[in-house]
Amino acid sequence: MTAPILYPYQRRYLADKSRWKAACWSRQTGKTFTTTLEAVLDVLEAEAEGRIARWTILSISRDRALDAIRNGAALHMRAIGAAYKMIEAEDMGAEEQAASVRLPGGSYIRAIAARPETARGMSDNLILDEFAHHKDNRALWRALVPVVSRPDLKLRVISTPNGVGDMFHEIMTADDGLFSRHIVTIHDAVADGLPRNIDELKKAARDPDTWAQEYECTFLDTAGREWLTYEEILATLEAPPLPPYDGRPVYVGMDIAARGDLSVIAVLEDVGGGVLALREMQVMRGESFAAQLARLDAVMRQYRVARVAIDQTGMGEMPVQEAQRRHGQYRVSGVIFTQASKLDMAVALKDRMQARRLLMPDVHGNARDALIDDLRAVRMEPGAGGVPKLMAERDGRGHADRFWALALAVAAAGEGVPVYRYESVARRSFAPRFDDLDGRGRAQEWAGW
Repeated sequence: MTAPILYPYQRRYLADKSRWKAACWSRQTGKTFTTTLEAVLDVLEAEAEGRIARWTILSISRDRALDAIRNGAALHMRAIGAAYKMIEAEDMGAEEQAASVRLPGGSYIRAIAARPETARGMSDNLILDEFAHHKDNRALWRALVPVVSRPDLKLRVISTPNGVGDMFHEIMTADDGLFSRHIVTIHDAVADGLPRNIDELKKAARDPDTWAQEYECTFLDTAGREWLTYEEILATLEAPPLPPYDGRPVYVGMDIAARGDLSVIAVLEDVGGGVLALREMQVMRGESFAAQLARLDAVMRQYRVARVAIDQTGMGEMPVQEAQRRHGQYRVSGVIFTQASKLDMAVALKDRMQARRLLMPDVHGNARDALIDDLRAVRMEPGAGGVPKLMAERDGRGHADRFWALALAVAAAGEGVPVYRYESVARRSFAPRFDDLDGRGRAQEWAGW
């Protein structure tokens, strides 16, 4: 039996001609596919009537915007057999734009990586793609409302949920009579004929919160929520293997422990293009401070270490002082863990992971499972003034120690941190590669993946 071109829930959405329309749909149900089809049908109708219709898709990233054109608007144009021209970013001259399809009569559908400042001044029909996952969707919303003040323009807001309290949650739950709302869970879509294995998807989600939010369209309170989602973690692990180490700068984070918790050393290599990659992670349990410092000494000899950040809280005072004596206070920094410093480091780590500027290839088997568990162990709790507190339960496996070692390594690589220039046997042996720090060469090819 041939699958239908559109499922009933998609046809219901397309039949709704409301000016203000919002869709909270499960993952893997064709949100962008359906909404870009609506835009294509609208511009083709305008062309047939001698009018001009213009649509702008605001996406969470340039890559996603490009995908919305290639696998959405352009795909539909080809299937219908319409005449159009596709223009991609390098031909468009605007940094935030990804691509557009343009029709002979002047109509177009374009896709943009959304920022509040780029949204001002537009006069198009708008599609806010995965709106809940935009970094500051409330600021974006304030910039966009005047854009669609003209009564002939349409607004489409589509997303999966991303917690309560943001603008998408407000749009989907407000009793204001403004929006026409469409909610499609994975159960609704499968009941309408979408071929998906619900049991398999539920196992892949791994935890009830991910399943409820991503597939059952549930708006979850962020209290007690994981700081890093499973999806964010998995994306960093799915990277090609690193090439052999050739002397590029590395940044080291070290989480110190005396008993009970783990001691962890994380080594992040600058592979070019603003990307850091996990070159090595050493995990210790019950080792003396002398043994832990000996491990750090070996890392300093093996790599070209630009900066080290070590947990100096409590029992970390002595190891930090000793590491500074051995390797220099310009290269070794102690970090006192407070709620503020932990939040700063955790935000930097999360931002890098979301932007795919931190990748963790070559982690397999039990080490991969342990790393995932540690990264998911850190949770948000409400704090004073709405600032979240980060908490992690201590168990027999540790206290999110791998998470904090990575966060410390990211802190060591922070912009504006002075790097002590030093000479060593390692530097001299790697000298032929030191002029290649502008992103050229094999490591940059890897980073561009």
